[in-house]
Amino acid sequence: MTMTGTAERMRAWEGHAFLSCGFRPFFLGGAIWAALGMALWIGMLAGGIALPTRLGPIDWHVHALVYGFVPAVVTGFLLTAIPNWTGRLPVVGWSLLGLFALWLAGRIAMLGSALLPFGVAEAVDLAFLLTVGILALREVVAGRNWRNLVVILVVALFWTGNLVFHIEAAAGAAATGYGTRIGIAAILFLTLLIGGRIVPSFTRNWLARRTPGRLPAPFGRFDVATLALAGVALVLWIAAPHATVTLVASLVAGFAHLLRLGRWAGWRTGAEPLVTILHVGYLFGPLGFLALAAAGLAPESISPSAGLHAWTAGSIGVMTLAVMTRASLGHSGRELRAGVGTLFVYASVVIGALLRVASGASGAPAGLLELSGLLWMLAFSGFALLYWPILTGPRSAPKRPQPRPN
Repeated sequence: MTMTGTAERMRAWEGHAFLSCGFRPFFLGGAIWAALGMALWIGMLAGGIALPTRLGPIDWHVHALVYGFVPAVVTGFLLTAIPNWTGRLPVVGWSLLGLFALWLAGRIAMLGSALLPFGVAEAVDLAFLLTVGILALREVVAGRNWRNLVVILVVALFWTGNLVFHIEAAAGAAATGYGTRIGIAAILFLTLLIGGRIVPSFTRNWLARRTPGRLPAPFGRFDVATLALAGVALVLWIAAPHATVTLVASLVAGFAHLLRLGRWAGWRTGAEPLVTILHVGYLFGPLGFLALAAAGLAPESISPSAGLHAWTAGSIGVMTLAVMTRASLGHSGRELRAGVGTLFVYASVVIGALLRVASGASGAPAGLLELSGLLWMLAFSGFALLYWPILTGPRSAPKRPQPRPN
């Protein structure tokens, strides 16, 4: 299937625009679930909500965001990016609706797992990522796009983490178990991998239209080395999070990725928030590595949760919103410009992430966790409200240049 055939299939869909491209239902559904899941968890902690789920509050919170919210955004990204990678047919129309319904079924099943026979909710939940992985693998192999096979391998690792999580949840030890660490490590590595492509690319494209100056360094051996260092550190963290070798590897990986980020001239992008936010999101990745190392060296001053939430609330939360806003505008034919509402969304998720990281420090003021959760909800509910017309409406027609007066 050629790129022309891909575009023709998208144009041939005569139903609602919501089902014309993968980013539309999955970005909107993922954002709503991110806000709702956080609200339900805070309600569970406060004792005001009792969900009919087998999972305890912490386990449910971890699974709802790591294996509920994140797969939706990853799927929306993959279904939109894969046609560009391979030139093959995207999933649109009723097939897209069926895939979205499978994701939604997993969220409902896990929400009410205590009402179902053991294994039913878990099977429904696992079916979604398995289906996405098979679809993505089929397209990458058929398109002979071997460069992106690593992305499929990360998705497979992510699914494996979900399976391990369910096994550990049955034994009552999921939130701090291997399944949680596998999932977080997989999505963080994917963030560093994809971020290493799009952050310098979008930065270069924007800076090239500005005044002359430094441009992002091209991808090279240094980038390969930094990704390898991150991969080693994450594998060690999965296997032995508190081991000395893990702390050393995290320290090295953190500084390496700070250097990598510094090669992309992010300080020159302050006038374009859609680009700057990508640099900020990437920054939380190395900060998480360094915070984990600091927690091992000075456990009396900082908790490992600081590094963990630098990755989840920071790197994953900020980067997903950065990608969701930019992709939603660009792929719907809108101008790539961050309005006041989008700036509010960015500020909410970044400040919320910083507060969540700060709550892991010794002597942190009470209430930071709840405040960071509130800001997370404002960020993702704000995205859903602002981008609802964009994600559900037709693609904007390109503006024709106005003729100059004689």
